[in-house]
Amino acid sequence: QVQLVESGGGLVQAGGSLRLSCTVSGGSFSEYTMGWFRQVPGKEREFVGAIIWIGGSTVYPDSAKGRFTISRDNAKNTVYLQMNSLKPEDTAAYYCAASSKLTPGTYAYWGQGTQVTVSS
Repeated sequence: QVQLVESGGGLVQAGGSLRLSCTVSGGSFSEYTMGWFRQVPGKEREFVGAIIWIGGSTVYPDSAKGRFTISRDNAKNTVYLQMNSLKPEDTAAYYCAASSKLTPGTYAYWGQGTQVTVSS
């Protein structure tokens, strides 16, 4: 059974930084593309970025480019989301998700989420 556990959320002032972590157990972490998503109650889930399982390349939406960085440590089965220059509109529950190399684009496994609150 694959499990994802996020950590690192909290309250931060606008302009500050946070680093979220997501540790995966029970699966082949090195063969997963890992994605980060966020969601505000009443709104659709938003893609924040992903790191590809092979080569380590990353993709980000425009809202995250230049402020957010995703990295991974395969030895620790952990993916990170470094968030800088945070804005109040970044307030959301942040989720990590895993997509197997066998089913690219399908995030079959999800964490429980960690709350990020950015105060103005």
